[in-house]
Amino acid sequence: MKNLLILGAGTAGTMMANHLNSKLPAVDWNISIIDECKTHYYQPGFLFLPFDIYSSKQVKKKGSKFIPKRVSYIQQSIDKIIPEENKVLLKSGESCSYDILIVATGTKTVPEEIEGMTGPDWKNKIFDFYTYDGSKALRDKLRVWEGGKLVVHIAEMPIKCPVAPLEFAFLADSYFKNKGIRDKVDITFVTPLSGAFTKPRATQALDYLLKEKNIKEVTDFNIERVDYENGKIVDYGEKEVAYDLLVTVPTNMGDPLIERSGLGDELNFIPTHKATLQTLAHKNIFAIGDATNLPASKAGSVAHFEAEILTDNVLRFINDDPLKEEFDGHSNCFIETGDGKALLIDFNYTQEPVEGSFPLPGIGPLKLLKESKLNHMGKLAFRWVYWNMLLKGVPIPFVSSQMSEKGKQIEKIK
Repeated sequence: MKNLLILGAGTAGTMMANHLNSKLPAVDWNISIIDECKTHYYQPGFLFLPFDIYSSKQVKKKGSKFIPKRVSYIQQSIDKIIPEENKVLLKSGESCSYDILIVATGTKTVPEEIEGMTGPDWKNKIFDFYTYDGSKALRDKLRVWEGGKLVVHIAEMPIKCPVAPLEFAFLADSYFKNKGIRDKVDITFVTPLSGAFTKPRATQALDYLLKEKNIKEVTDFNIERVDYENGKIVDYGEKEVAYDLLVTVPTNMGDPLIERSGLGDELNFIPTHKATLQTLAHKNIFAIGDATNLPASKAGSVAHFEAEILTDNVLRFINDDPLKEEFDGHSNCFIETGDGKALLIDFNYTQEPVEGSFPLPGIGPLKLLKESKLNHMGKLAFRWVYWNMLLKGVPIPFVSSQMSEKGKQIEKIK
């Protein structure tokens, strides 16, 4: 009997457990998944929680509900991976051996990386919304905040869901308009990038929306410290942005266990083949989702597409067949733009987000790079899709793991 071990029961790990449960014969393979957290969070919902669009109950469920009965669910903390021995050590002192290891340990916010961020103003005037606790605390703050300088800030890239900080700024614009205090709120979007997004075509559309909504934009801002005593963030060139309320996306890093295991880069992300999802250092270790160093968005849709391709490659690895180099960096996501509307973008490693129809060529019904109420409805509907299809490994109709070029105005990245 051989052992396949999955580290992490978040989006990517749970999907892999469900995919492999139906593919690997139970007479030959034991499948185990390890995660200390007993709660599974719908992380896209953290964006909506501060604005009372979602409740706390809508963004979390018991994690074991989504793990197949055949899969052994080990709810313990992981110490480190010892690849030379094909072994994972737990903090309890126990160990788990593996023939194949899938690392799906995600990424974590590390606010302490920035001087002054976790000072006395943390969760008082400085908040994040990339964690459940941070998002909930920010909700409570916004309910009573009466206005001032709101700064939405990205510390550095890469981050989970690169569009979420923009979405927060757009939703904040709507939120304060609906409360009747938008004239009392000055919103500034601060980014280390030279534009609103990582892709130039999408940046054009998003920069336009920032201007339209009277949201100031500060680009090329590489934060050095938070001067909480004077209420401002300061970059390495001594450029300053003042705030009364700072909503920040702190530095994102891979799980500390990756550093302890000696498997990661300087941010604890695992060097991974961008098309096969096999790690570069060890043939029997694969990585998926936010844990990798792939030049793709760290988002649930990316993990979804990766899971379908990785499942096939795990089976090929078991049969000593060449791995397929099929993952193309495919990502699609809804971008909330406020006022009950959203954009939809679809792109990959070599293709810019462009206009077109999705998911059916020439039919849609969703339009790419166009604001619409239907796209907003699609964003809200995704929560049902996530809990009932995506996590369970159920294929989403008409949406392929590789990006389709049909019905789109293709423009390759040079």
